[in-house]
Amino acid sequence: MVASKLVNRDEFKRWYEEGKSYTWIVEEYARKYNLEISLGTISNWRHQLGLPKRAVRDASLVPWAVERQHRYNHILQMLRTEARRRAGEAIPPGRAKKLESWLRNLGEQDAVVHYDPDTEQGWWLVPRRPGVDTDIIREPERKTRLRGARD
Repeated sequence: MVASKLVNRDEFKRWYEEGKSYTWIVEEYARKYNLEISLGTISNWRHQLGLPKRAVRDASLVPWAVERQHRYNHILQMLRTEARRRAGEAIPPGRAKKLESWLRNLGEQDAVVHYDPDTEQGWWLVPRRPGVDTDIIREPERKTRLRGARD
């Protein structure tokens, strides 16, 4: 049986609960303990310690089945961050500042997010339709996201 690389459970739990990113934890383990761990290792430790998942899925903000090539787009990251904010989850200060700026830009442009999986770009900011687009996304004609599916 392989020994766990989890050096200090309390420290890991504290970092996780403080909202440290998985990448930050991987880098800190390399710096502090000279141990290489993967992002999957972090996820496994979270599960083993009974910590809640960080991913907040909000189908009202991401009602689309997102194509693989569009999953790391800045707009999707901002929608996910907004979902975390709305759920009352911790958001690192730098990301919160980016979100505030992004939301302010949407407001100034009176724009909403539109997703078109059949395009190379995928994500677009488009003019808000008064009385139709009441949140930060273009209300889709139909929702394509499967319940519980990851975007």
